[in-house]
Amino acid sequence: MTACVFKLIYMREAIRMPEEIKIPEKIEAPQEVLNVMNALKERGFSAYIVGGCLRDALLRRDPKDWDVATDAKPEQIQELFPDSVYENEFGTVGVKTESEDKALKIIEVTTFRTEGEYSDKRHPDAVEFTDSIEQDLARRDFTINAMAWDGAHFVDPFGGRADLNEGIIRTVGDPDRRFGEDALRLMRAVRFSSDLSFTIENGTSEAMRKNARLLEFVAKERIGDEFRRLIMTPSPDAGIEAMRELKMLKHVLPELEEGWGVEQNKHHIFTVWEHNIRALRYAVEQKYPFEVRMAALLHDVGKPRAKRGSGPDATFWGHEVVGGRLAAEALERLHFSKKEIEKIALLVRSHMFQYDPDVVTDASVRRLIAKVGAENMKELIWVREADRVGSGVKKAVPYRLRHFMFKIEKLLTESVSRKDMKIDGVVLMNTLGVAPGPRVGAILEALFEEILDEPEKNDTEYLVRRAHELNELSDTELAALRQQAKEKYEAVLREEEEAIKSKYQV
Repeated sequence: MTACVFKLIYMREAIRMPEEIKIPEKIEAPQEVLNVMNALKERGFSAYIVGGCLRDALLRRDPKDWDVATDAKPEQIQELFPDSVYENEFGTVGVKTESEDKALKIIEVTTFRTEGEYSDKRHPDAVEFTDSIEQDLARRDFTINAMAWDGAHFVDPFGGRADLNEGIIRTVGDPDRRFGEDALRLMRAVRFSSDLSFTIENGTSEAMRKNARLLEFVAKERIGDEFRRLIMTPSPDAGIEAMRELKMLKHVLPELEEGWGVEQNKHHIFTVWEHNIRALRYAVEQKYPFEVRMAALLHDVGKPRAKRGSGPDATFWGHEVVGGRLAAEALERLHFSKKEIEKIALLVRSHMFQYDPDVVTDASVRRLIAKVGAENMKELIWVREADRVGSGVKKAVPYRLRHFMFKIEKLLTESVSRKDMKIDGVVLMNTLGVAPGPRVGAILEALFEEILDEPEKNDTEYLVRRAHELNELSDTELAALRQQAKEKYEAVLREEEEAIKSKYQV
């Protein structure tokens, strides 16, 4: 059957088809897995590596976990492996190992089973154990996940290896039935496609389009988990475009889909949708973290609702504020963590900062740092880079933005300032019993000079003791010390500023 290749709007012709995969004759399974399999076989049971770990092993990817299927019943597995956990009704026993590898700490051993109907669109109503590996594989979602290997032979009743070689996502059996059982498989199909750079077979994609509405029956936290995994794949932009084409996105992130076909103004050559997708694509290419990828994708999500007018003079005033609110609402609906929601919404809300050197002052940069938080400034710059590249410009970091980055680093890394001292004028006057006047300022400046050279001296007890010593000096001596401290601090600032300017080529 011909594979469906999604046409992508941002000039990528199609999801990249992989080169033909040469399946190894033997799977190099870890010793911990082989030990479990051998123990089962020695007791006369069958034992197969199955599912995603086998798929990944064939693709020469490191599996995140390892699954073994067997005809042994759960109680027999527990008897054979006393150090195990069985807390479900699906026949899966977690066999503990002594491995330090997270993927191998627990090997999941599951009894061959068949499944009944899925009334809740999530779990089978009934599970029955079977002695047939073929029947067990028949209940699985996609052909590339429905293979088994017992250490010597492959069991592949649905052509998983062929689809793996050709780069195709195809359901096991009737796609309508597969998606009707668990609609989250719609999201998984897109994720596998984006993660592996595979295409989705025509019959499967048509069934996905027809059954997209079933996502409404899936718990939002499950959808949110799958969406997170999609965003962290190598091609989430392709996956999100596939979700839109297959009528899935409106059931997951309708706020994002509002940007489809929305023209911008004379400053933009792409629609809001194209711009957001391109921004995400850049964030992925730069290997930016999850929150930055999400903020890049959603940074202009507020534009459709903020748009006023049409044509080249359309405006989008306040779209960043609208977008921050929409992003927070959407991510809360998908059960993202409070910390993630707050950070992503903050980045969306703040991405329109001014960075023109002729306008930006140290004071305005300090206000932005105070609003966004010093810990978020790097990520905010990354979102702005994605915004620029998503607009079609070639330079992600032009001179103006480099100059802005220089200012940020200068303000964040400047030497200790007077406000950082463990003593101030009020404390000093109370300690020395003196009235306000030049002597107080001179003593503070002299103390500050010492801190510049030796930051460890910024200690209240030391500074009080040293202040008493300085107070014994004459006004002339203190004035000289004050001038010396001022010149020293200015020299330190100049030296640091030149180093930072050189770093950002400004």
